[in-house]
Amino acid sequence: MDFSSELIEGVLIRRYKRFFADVALPNGETVVAHCPNTGAMTGCAEPGFNVWISRSNNPKRKLKYTWELAQNNRQQWIGVNTGSANKLVEEALQNKIIKEVAQYSLIKREHKPEGSNSRFDFLLTNPQTNAPKSCLLEVKSVTLCEGNIGFFPDAVTTRGTKHCLELADQISTDVHCVLLFCIQHSGIEQLKIAQSIDPDYTLALHQARRKGVTIIAYQCDLNDKKILLNQSLPIVF
Repeated sequence: MDFSSELIEGVLIRRYKRFFADVALPNGETVVAHCPNTGAMTGCAEPGFNVWISRSNNPKRKLKYTWELAQNNRQQWIGVNTGSANKLVEEALQNKIIKEVAQYSLIKREHKPEGSNSRFDFLLTNPQTNAPKSCLLEVKSVTLCEGNIGFFPDAVTTRGTKHCLELADQISTDVHCVLLFCIQHSGIEQLKIAQSIDPDYTLALHQARRKGVTIIAYQCDLNDKKILLNQSLPIVF
C-alpha cells in the first residue's frame, strides 16, 4: 500500500479524547490530526515520538490531517491507522501473499452471511477450487509490543469477542474461517493473546480455534512511503 501523497513528518505533542492528536511541524506550527485508532495505543503515542501525518484536500473534512505512522525511541515503525489493515490485507490477497488462503481468487469486502449478526471483513471464493468453497476472513490490527512480542488486544474488546464466536459458528464443510492478525509494528517477532487485558476475548479465541477457525499473523514492512504485508509470524497460544 503506497501512501497516496507524501506524508508530513512531525513530533507528537499529545493524543487526547481518543480521536485527536496535536502534532508539532518543523516550521513551528502545531496542527490537530485525526487519530484513526480507538485502542489504548500503549507504547505507540508517547509525547516526543516522531510521527507522520497525511493531508486531505476534502473541504468537508473538519480535520485536514490524519495520523498514519509513529516511530518509537527504538526507531521501530508503528502503523497507527487501524483502517489501513484491511487495505493491506486486500492487497496481499490480490498478490497471493497469504499462503493459507492463496487458493481463493475472488475477493468481496464487508460480507454479512445469512443469519449472522456480524459483518466480516472479507468473503473469499473460487468457483474452481475444491471444498471448502468459500472463506470468511476477519482482520485485526496489532500494535501493542513488549520486547519483541506483540499482544492483542490492547484494550477490552467486546466486539472482537463477538467476532470470534460468530466466526466459529460459520464453519461448515463449505465454509472455511480465518482470523488474521495484521502486525503493524516493526519490532514484533511473535504474537501472544493478551489474557491479562481481556480474558473473555482470550477464551473466545481459544473456543474458535478448537472449533476449527484458522488463526494466523502476518507482519508488515513499514516506512513513510508505503506499508506492505509481507511475512507470516508465529503465534504463541
